[in-house]
Amino acid sequence: MLGVRSLAGQVFVLQAVLVLLLVVAAAVALVVQARNDSTREARNRSVAVAETFASAPGLPAALRSDDPTERLQSFAERARKRSGVDFVVVTDTDGTRYTHPRPDRIGKKFVGTTGPALRGEVVTEEIVGTIGPLVQAVVPVRGSDGSVVGLVSAGITVAKVESTVGGQLPLLFGASAGALLLSMAGAAVVSRRLLRQTHGLGPTEMTRMYEHHDAVLHAVREGVLIVGDDGRLVLANDEARRLLDLPPDAEGRRVAELGLPPRVSRLLASGRVAVDEAHMVGERMLAVNHEPTDRFGGPPGSVATFRDSTELRVLSESAEAARRRLKLLYDAGTGIGTTLDMVRTAEELAEAAVPRFADFVTVDLADSVLRGEEPAGGAVDMRRVAARGIREVPGFYSAGELISFAPSTPQARGYGTGQAVLETDLAASPGWQAQDPERARWILRSGVHSLITVPLQARGIVLGLVSFWRSEKPGPFDDEDLSLAEELVARAAAAVDNARRYAREHTMAATLQRSLLPRALPGQGALEVAHRYLPAQSGVGGDWFDVIPLSGARVALVVGDVVGHGLHAAATMGRLRTAVHNFSALDLPPDEIIGHLDELVHRSDRHEDAGDPLADGTDGMMGATCLYAIYDPVSRRCVMARAGHPPPALVHPDGTVEFPEIPVGTPIGLGGPPYETAEIELAEGSRLVLYTDGLVEDRGRDIDVGLELLRQALARADGSPEATCDAVTGAMLTERQRDDVALLVARTRALAPDRIATWDVPYDPAAVSAVRGDVARQLADWGLETLEFTTELILSELVTNAIRHATGPVRVRLLRLERSLICEVSDTSGTSPHPRRATTTDEGGRGLFLVAQLSERWGTRYTGTGKVIWAEQPLPPAPA
Repeated sequence: MLGVRSLAGQVFVLQAVLVLLLVVAAAVALVVQARNDSTREARNRSVAVAETFASAPGLPAALRSDDPTERLQSFAERARKRSGVDFVVVTDTDGTRYTHPRPDRIGKKFVGTTGPALRGEVVTEEIVGTIGPLVQAVVPVRGSDGSVVGLVSAGITVAKVESTVGGQLPLLFGASAGALLLSMAGAAVVSRRLLRQTHGLGPTEMTRMYEHHDAVLHAVREGVLIVGDDGRLVLANDEARRLLDLPPDAEGRRVAELGLPPRVSRLLASGRVAVDEAHMVGERMLAVNHEPTDRFGGPPGSVATFRDSTELRVLSESAEAARRRLKLLYDAGTGIGTTLDMVRTAEELAEAAVPRFADFVTVDLADSVLRGEEPAGGAVDMRRVAARGIREVPGFYSAGELISFAPSTPQARGYGTGQAVLETDLAASPGWQAQDPERARWILRSGVHSLITVPLQARGIVLGLVSFWRSEKPGPFDDEDLSLAEELVARAAAAVDNARRYAREHTMAATLQRSLLPRALPGQGALEVAHRYLPAQSGVGGDWFDVIPLSGARVALVVGDVVGHGLHAAATMGRLRTAVHNFSALDLPPDEIIGHLDELVHRSDRHEDAGDPLADGTDGMMGATCLYAIYDPVSRRCVMARAGHPPPALVHPDGTVEFPEIPVGTPIGLGGPPYETAEIELAEGSRLVLYTDGLVEDRGRDIDVGLELLRQALARADGSPEATCDAVTGAMLTERQRDDVALLVARTRALAPDRIATWDVPYDPAAVSAVRGDVARQLADWGLETLEFTTELILSELVTNAIRHATGPVRVRLLRLERSLICEVSDTSGTSPHPRRATTTDEGGRGLFLVAQLSERWGTRYTGTGKVIWAEQPLPPAPA
């Protein structure tokens, strides 16, 4: 206890001495500082006043006036009083005063240094004048041309700005007394704190405790550093010296001079708190804890502990490597095989592996695999489908090239055995270099040094090869890399095989669908037609189109879309198209044809519901949408009906586009109410555009947006149907079309009036001869005399039958087309005649038989008022 009190007394005496020294030093410093501050303030103020007055706008002109004193004296005095200086003097370049606070000094020489000012410089000097020690400044006055035309001097005495020390001495002595009182209180506080912290221990006990603490500090297996607030090392235990490789004289030196890694030095100098931060020191990984020592009342500075966790680092690196492998495999599992496209799947594999696993990846598939077939055994001819790397290397084969691997190459060996091949040193692999020595040199020059080749195989069939190349890491691939490459390729192989089988099925379905679509459009003269069919990338659909010539020079246009995709949709499309052709042969109106299609599909669904599936186990016919239009070039009228199908577009000859309002019925197969038709008149040269919903609908846009885009594309297109098809598909379709698209563009033609002849026949058998004469004359006008005999026979039979068996007025019409002549006889009867084979004893029954023999085609079609019996004859060839 006595030792602690003695220490407190020593602390008190020390504090008293320090306070007295501080008082003396403060008094001396105050006097010196006051003197320096007074001189500096006088200098600054005199320069500022002189420069301000010298830069006054009218000063040069006043100096050149007849009486400068009269103009400047009053201004100089006002400036002196406002600025607080003792004088403001204006002189000429010879130093003669123009102004002065004492008028008797005006006209006399200025006392001071003027030479530098005449050269354009500012002069300040301390002199002793009649008013005592002062500081004066001399500045030049410049004219408009920059020359010195006069001088301005301002001065102030030092005593005027000098701060009085006497007023501050009582404050200084009071502060000294306060410091003494504080030192006495501090001694008491220190004494009490020493007693509390040492628990009353004396010097011997304190020494023993220090020795124990020192022994423990140097015995622990953690490094300990204590750094003072000045950045110098205060203490370092033995473990810290070993872990950080500190020099023997480390204590007392600054931390930045100890050769520690920059991160460690910055941490020790920062004073921030750190908990188990990992820092590399040489080959060791150290866990560092750092915190200030004054957080709980200790001395300023910081303490840091270091724990060697190198073994933990090795384990963590192994765990991190395993995590990266799992992450790579997971990403590959989710990122490879997103599409049923073999090339895209190979590209996804390369993207997943570069640069996370390899620096370059190449994927080669057998050519037969790309066609959807299985490769022939032992084949090594590969098509490169994907190549990806961290940079361009000229030596690698480009995507799309056909490669025939030499038998000695790792690729050929891996393909033949079905096992992965590891080449740790490509420079020492003559078998690999034998493939193409020049390419091999390029690859080696680029730094590539190691290779893993893995066969891409599924269900025991090798489909191709995947090669992983390393260049950036100095070490070669190892066995762990080999196993990872095998697993990575195995995940991609299933996706490639699925894509291959899908490609095969897609090709088969596309072939079937194209075989069911019209290979060439039939010849007819009513419309100029162009068409496009684009299958979907994701699967074959059931879109179709047709152009069907009808009687009377009319033409039917059909566009349909079967619900769904695949072979079943294509087969349904073929059945519906056949049905449309059969119903069209009956010359039915559009609404009845669509009604028959609906009944056909609905009947197929009833068979399915009754448990009567098709022989191959598939369902019945699928639903569909359809638009059916019939155009008559004689009347230029078009009759249309649609079942759940998008409306047609009509481009008028002037280029305006509209979507006619056609009543829309339910899709085919739903058995809805009867369908309706709409009839519109088309000007010659109009373009009628029929399409399926894949053209205007997409996941990324609404059908209204698609129709507007179609309108804009049609408005920009040229008049020809082919150009219109190109413009529409170029503007509307994407690279990867999700749905089939069928597009039909028909430009209308009109049959000229001089190619049409019509006669009303009286309801009298005797009128037949008159009709024959009229027809003969018309044929002569058309230059078709060679058809006169057969045409008269055909008309005689048809007109006679109409007069004998029908009712109402009879009308005859001749149509001269480009390649045929059509004879039509219409009446108001709804009864259709039927040909029969007459016996030798029958008096009648041979009329229609003769018509069928003399004409190329004949038939009956019904109208709203009756029927029309027609016969078509081919025109004779034109003379050579």
